[in-house]
Amino acid sequence: MNMSIALSLHVLFVVIWVGGMFFAYVALRPAAAMNLDPPQRLSLWSAVFTRFFPWVWLSIVVVLGTGYWMLFGPFGGFANAPVFIHIMHTLALIMTLIFFHVFFAPYKRLRQAVESKDWLKGAKALGQMRILIAANLTIGLITVLIATAGKFFI
Repeated sequence: MNMSIALSLHVLFVVIWVGGMFFAYVALRPAAAMNLDPPQRLSLWSAVFTRFFPWVWLSIVVVLGTGYWMLFGPFGGFANAPVFIHIMHTLALIMTLIFFHVFFAPYKRLRQAVESKDWLKGAKALGQMRILIAANLTIGLITVLIATAGKFFI
């Protein structure tokens, strides 16, 4: 794989992950809250995450894979990488760990709650997801800023 392909895939899958969170948080979330009763809203979110989360898994694999390929290839390893690369790496790992928690804990509870029509339990799980996804979205946007301007400021 050459650098242009690795970087293109890297950026593409960052856009898919961070852009998906941005759309869900600033557009879909308020629209669903204003227009749907809890059973429909929780069912919608369960279905949305069921379709979006496989893309997040793929994004994690591609972003980390291409990131490490570029880090250990063109950059020559951690010792030679500029500070902004270290920051992006750390933030990507934090985002990944947050996603793992979202996927294996509150998302699992949301799906179970929707299946059993336990709307209070589902609302609690969705509320936990909202906070964690907001954190991940913030970290993702900061990472994009660092990726695009980091070498000029750091």
